[in-house]
Amino acid sequence: MDIMIEYDTEVQLGFDYRKVIEDMVMEAVEVYACPYDYEVSVTLTGNERIHEVNRRFRNIDCATDVLSFPMLTFQKAGDFSNIDESEELFNPDTGNLMLGDIMVSVDKVEEQALQYGHSKKRELAFLIAHSMLHLMGFDHIKEEERKDMEKRQELLLQRKGYTRE
Repeated sequence: MDIMIEYDTEVQLGFDYRKVIEDMVMEAVEVYACPYDYEVSVTLTGNERIHEVNRRFRNIDCATDVLSFPMLTFQKAGDFSNIDESEELFNPDTGNLMLGDIMVSVDKVEEQALQYGHSKKRELAFLIAHSMLHLMGFDHIKEEERKDMEKRQELLLQRKGYTRE
């Protein structure tokens, strides 16, 4: 397992954010029983940079809280049994399955924690849980998918104790 955390901005959240990221990535992978050693890249950035990336990749001209860039296509979300074991899905240097990349706006973590009345720790955990579900093929385009993802996010958060404080 490899969880790479990169920095595009200064991070001073006042808690061990690396642990929160690692907790949520590992919990999601455990819950959905990924049978492979895996890797996930998480970039912590600010509103300006995530706005630029959101505009470039999604054609949405505003800052967002989190972006997910899955590397895999699932026949059924969260089901690793049909993963094509071709080399292109696995890092040639490590042999790890490349789940994808996550980009989190630290500015949004702080803003949304205030807005929703919970801790920055819980907000970061929520964003990582949300993104991990995307990396495992879940989406929220339709209303029923949104409700399903919300339940799955809440389960991951509760299992690790990142509840609303």
